Amino acid sequence: MIKLKSFTFNPFDENTFVLWSDQNKEGIVIDPGMSNGNEEKIFDDFIVSEEIILTTMLNTHCHIDHIFGCKYVNDKYSTEYLIPEDDLLLLEHYDKQMSMVGIAMDEPPKPDKLIKETDSITLNGSVIKPLLTPGHSPGEMCFYVKDKNFCITGDVLFKGSIGRTDLWGSDTAKLFNSIATRLMVLDDSVVIYPGHGGKSTIGEEKRTNPFLLEMTN
Repeated sequence: MIKLKSFTFNPFDENTFVLWSDQNKEGIVIDPGMSNGNEEKIFDDFIVSEEIILTTMLNTHCHIDHIFGCKYVNDKYSTEYLIPEDDLLLLEHYDKQMSMVGIAMDEPPKPDKLIKETDSITLNGSVIKPLLTPGHSPGEMCFYVKDKNFCITGDVLFKGSIGRTDLWGSDTAKLFNSIATRLMVLDDSVVIYPGHGGKSTIGEEKRTNPFLLEMTN
């Protein structure tokens, strides 16, 4: 059985996710956002308490609030580091991102692999499918776990909102297209776990999200 735990870290209230198997204890961390020692301890204590063996670190995208903890996780847990192919430029220019928001962070590690939509990641038999969803960032990806009926949506789709498109590399038309062609085609029962805020479902967002209602009218 695949389990999911979320944490809210750093000054941007970013959601960090851990997925793990309760059978072999293999685990994946998505968007590690720990920005200080206290947040790192909260994360480590949970990993220890569940006896999780972290093997992989993923980013939905490489805006600064989603990569704060990447160096820490990489150094401590020696994970394989995977990022969306078209967000490499954002990662490489983390210093420019820091200057734009006035917050310092450690230099993130270099990725071991650049993910494409044709790739898939497995966790104890469950397939984590990357969905290419640019718009908030040049190459953002959502991660859909079909057999567990949930999707990590990063900063593409939120409960009651959508991702910003006034940032470096953003594109409003691409964001709406991504939502329409990658997320709205999922079953209404699929649970979404965004990069900020609480969870929702595809069906709930179709019915109540003002941005999606405007998009379909």
